[in-house]
Amino acid sequence: MEKFDERKKSFEKKFAHDEELKFKVASRRNKYLGQWVSQKLGYDQEKEKEYIQAVIKADFQEAGDEDVFRKIKEDLKDHNVSEEDIRKKMKDFDEKAKSDFI
Repeated sequence: MEKFDERKKSFEKKFAHDEELKFKVASRRNKYLGQWVSQKLGYDQEKEKEYIQAVIKADFQEAGDEDVFRKIKEDLKDHNVSEEDIRKKMKDFDEKAKSDFI
């Protein structure tokens, strides 16, 4: 029974670690997205910091990435950036964020 408990704790630790890593990757991706959109919008450094925080907070509205996508899409609606471009950037920045932690 002791070995079973040890194994259970090991799986729980791995799960917690994996979830923490997912959160960190998503936050880093959102930071990169915020920087990219800030450049498109011509924000100065202070406004860029505020915008990055707004993108990160947008990710807490619902599970998944659609909340962030909708925010960015709305913010870039007057800047000739297609939905495909936004989704591609999200994917690219997700890969970049993963590589930051591996």
